[in-house]
Amino acid sequence: MIQHRPVGAGHPYVPDTEQRWPVHPVAGEQLRLGVRCSGQPSSVTVEIQHGEEPVRIQALFPVVRSSRGQSVDGGHLAAAQARQNRTSGGWQVELSSPPAGEFSYRFVAVHKGRKTEVTRWFTTRTAQWRLAAASFIRCEDSVGAWSSTTVSPGEPTDGAVSGVEVLDDGQRIWRVRFALPLKPGEHVVGFGERYDRLDQVGATLDNQVFEQYKSQGMHRRTYFPIPFAHVIGGDGWGFHVRTSRRVWFDIGASRRDRIMVEAESDLPSGDETGLHVGFYQGMPSEVLDAFLAETGRPQELPAWVFKLWASGNEWNSQSEVMRQIDLHQRHRIPVGNVVIEAWSDESTFTIFRDARYQTHEDGSPFHLTDFSFPPDGAWPDPKGMVDTLHEQGVRVHLWQIPLMKMRPHPQGQAKADAEAALRDGVLVSEEAPDGSLRPYRNRGWWFPLALMPDLTDERAARWWTDRRRYLVDEIGVDGFKTDGGEHAWGPDLVYLDGRGGAEKNNTYPVGYAAAYGRLLSECGKAPVTFSRSGYTGSSAHGAFWAGDENSTWEAFRWSIMAGLNAAASGVVYWGWDIAGFSGPTPDAELYIRAMAASAFVPIMQYHSEFNHHRRPSRDRTPWNIAAQTGDAAVIGEVRQIVELRERLIPYLAAQARAAVTTSKPLMRPMFFDFVDDPVIWEHPLQWMLGDDLLVTPVLEPGANDWPVYLPRGSWVDAWCGEAVQGPVVVASQTPRHRVPVYVRADRWAELRSVFEHTV
Repeated sequence: MIQHRPVGAGHPYVPDTEQRWPVHPVAGEQLRLGVRCSGQPSSVTVEIQHGEEPVRIQALFPVVRSSRGQSVDGGHLAAAQARQNRTSGGWQVELSSPPAGEFSYRFVAVHKGRKTEVTRWFTTRTAQWRLAAASFIRCEDSVGAWSSTTVSPGEPTDGAVSGVEVLDDGQRIWRVRFALPLKPGEHVVGFGERYDRLDQVGATLDNQVFEQYKSQGMHRRTYFPIPFAHVIGGDGWGFHVRTSRRVWFDIGASRRDRIMVEAESDLPSGDETGLHVGFYQGMPSEVLDAFLAETGRPQELPAWVFKLWASGNEWNSQSEVMRQIDLHQRHRIPVGNVVIEAWSDESTFTIFRDARYQTHEDGSPFHLTDFSFPPDGAWPDPKGMVDTLHEQGVRVHLWQIPLMKMRPHPQGQAKADAEAALRDGVLVSEEAPDGSLRPYRNRGWWFPLALMPDLTDERAARWWTDRRRYLVDEIGVDGFKTDGGEHAWGPDLVYLDGRGGAEKNNTYPVGYAAAYGRLLSECGKAPVTFSRSGYTGSSAHGAFWAGDENSTWEAFRWSIMAGLNAAASGVVYWGWDIAGFSGPTPDAELYIRAMAASAFVPIMQYHSEFNHHRRPSRDRTPWNIAAQTGDAAVIGEVRQIVELRERLIPYLAAQARAAVTTSKPLMRPMFFDFVDDPVIWEHPLQWMLGDDLLVTPVLEPGANDWPVYLPRGSWVDAWCGEAVQGPVVVASQTPRHRVPVYVRADRWAELRSVFEHTV
């Protein structure tokens, strides 16, 4: 078999061997054409037909097929990654420049014995960059006035754009690029959840929802991009590229005085509607408020979300969940939320493992009375468990994934559900080579070939959540961990509204969390979802965490940076897996330092990945860390930290309410409060928690004291009550169970009781 797929699998960062790259050839730029072959052909050639010119034959050279994956150093995705890395034969040719205009090509493989295989002809067009009218970029200011012309570079808040170009193949415009002014001393912050830095000046990045399993800060890829940013300094402004398509940003990297923006498009060559860009002016909170007014404001969540969240992938039975909650009580560590990941049969993600029932052949939703739960099963009484946890003040959240597993071949209810999804037309499709539509099969490394419901469509989303309604209405769960919203790969996907993957893929996690939030609200619950992926509009839907990471100091720093950028982009409720969830357990110092910092982050939660129940356990519980490290002080220190967090909850709830109302983030970078202070940029990993607490995490091992920058104003050291006048850098004493915290002096009398009980 010889196979060529022009758009490949849609991996945004690793083109496939068997695709055309770039998908839309560009005049004067190298073009790569490739195929994948089964067997061992002796030669592969490509025939190119250009207008009336004769066919030209180019020889291809053999290559190893790309993995389409990511670098993995172990963990629950390692086996899947190994499968992806198995090589299969591929052949490629690189043309220094593609033919002008329209051209066609096909591939010919010659096998031993002179057997020949030939693909069909593929036709494409070469595009070239050309200048476009300034009006192609439609600029809208924060009060809604449209402008179709640029203004002088010194007035960026009115939509100053320059150098507008489009990539045009004579029939379609595939990209547009332009520049925004960047003045000396300005800083650019935002772009969603970014792990590597706060000020993006000097960096390049893109906005593509992507499951980067670990090392996000090194790879500069994110689960949660937003094409929105603050420009701080000078007059103060912000911008939002109003598209769900992929956008690339060069923030002063190529030219220090320019923010270069390049966005995908798909417009007729003569179209003048162009690209819409929103501009906002004012202080950072005003810029963010205008952006959220346009894209969706966060909803206030109940105060119990600020209690400790606890979970582990190996808590995969009712007895183990209850044992772990009992251990929290035995060690006097308050816990308010438990996330149960390994609860389902992992075929339906709707039915508790070991439950007995009759298959609903029509794929209709279940009720609790449809099940019996054997006493010796993993979950002998799910409702009783939830009721007991509620009596103990613990909320229950169940893990979800927006896929229907198709490997191994589904049987029983999973088979009936898949057939119902196909029959009821609720799935995302993909365009086949002949132009027909077929169900999309997940192209990622996690649950490969699974079907995917179109959760951006309200009818399909209701179809999907109705099958989970009994979990909320009858069993009483309080929320869902809406994991894995990054499985939509490729421009050839087709959603139920007819739009393609290039336009819709980034929006998938927004619809995903919104669908589960609606389910919870309809059942009388708060819309508490816990997601790792998102896009523009996601801020309005639940809480988020920073995704999968190792237990390292470097990952600790990356995660904190992600939280600050997410906050600057409008996220109120955010957290991360304390001290990492993957790999060997952290040492006691890293664990306690991260736990101490998490007390001053909106969502405080620890989690650990599946380790096949091998010993020693890799649970991130305080007692397991104490046992594995031999450091008995861990449990007592965690108790102090979590007790402090309990005392902090009324403050957090009040400040979250204010954040929703005012658009000043709950966990916010310092520039929101001290926009004209240049020194804050030398201390990017400090934040204000609400209006009155300045927090600085300790991010390196072995520190006995830690530098803290206190801006102008009067401050009080929360741990010793010492008054300090800013601006000043102080060396704060840092026993490992504390992070430096300073309180605005005029609020110290009210807040001192939060801290005075901590030794």
